[in-house]
Amino acid sequence: MQTDPGQEQQGRNRRDTVAPFPIPSRIPVFPLPNVVLFPRTYLPLHIFEPRYQAMVADAATDGQCIGMALLKDGWETDYYGHPPVFSRGCVGRLASVQPLEDGRSNILLQGLQRFEIEREWYDNPYREATIAIPVRGAEASLDPAVRRRLFTVLESYLQSRDDVPTWQEIFREEASDEIVVNALSMYLECTPLEKQFLLEADSLHQQARRLSDLVEFMLHDRSGAKGWG
Repeated sequence: MQTDPGQEQQGRNRRDTVAPFPIPSRIPVFPLPNVVLFPRTYLPLHIFEPRYQAMVADAATDGQCIGMALLKDGWETDYYGHPPVFSRGCVGRLASVQPLEDGRSNILLQGLQRFEIEREWYDNPYREATIAIPVRGAEASLDPAVRRRLFTVLESYLQSRDDVPTWQEIFREEASDEIVVNALSMYLECTPLEKQFLLEADSLHQQARRLSDLVEFMLHDRSGAKGWG
């Protein structure tokens, strides 16, 4: 698996609204050790393992959905088997599939909703799961105080970076709080476990508060310590 920063930026620039899309109750699951997908974001991936080539081919003809899940520590000893994953993940819709040589492909996933794994299945070369979509706080915007704190710490963080134009695209005026919080959760340079912690928030407000705490931690630990893992 590889990500393409150019395609990632292209995904960010796509329309903000995500049309309702039917999510099957059983979906293929793509477990990775370093990727956490969030709703209303885009994730480009290069697919080359035969089992995941089969996964993409099957998903493209049946349901159009793939569940991204983070592998737990120790996955290296059983990578080609069924190493454990976190039960909370994010459903991605196959927004595009670009076939390449030898069955490989480049795909673009559009994050839809969080899911909980209820049961795993191993009938195919790749993992599948019966999933449930958890109930989450439905607020569309942040409390002004929560938003103010988040943007204050972000402003301090971004002052020392050289990619401000890239981040300004996320903060454009028409972007909703939900899009901003999810985009920041996905694209900030924090650890996969920290991203998983953000994904598992019970509401947009809780996710924003966790994100603010994380950015403050990053501000106070420029030496690169690994944080909450």
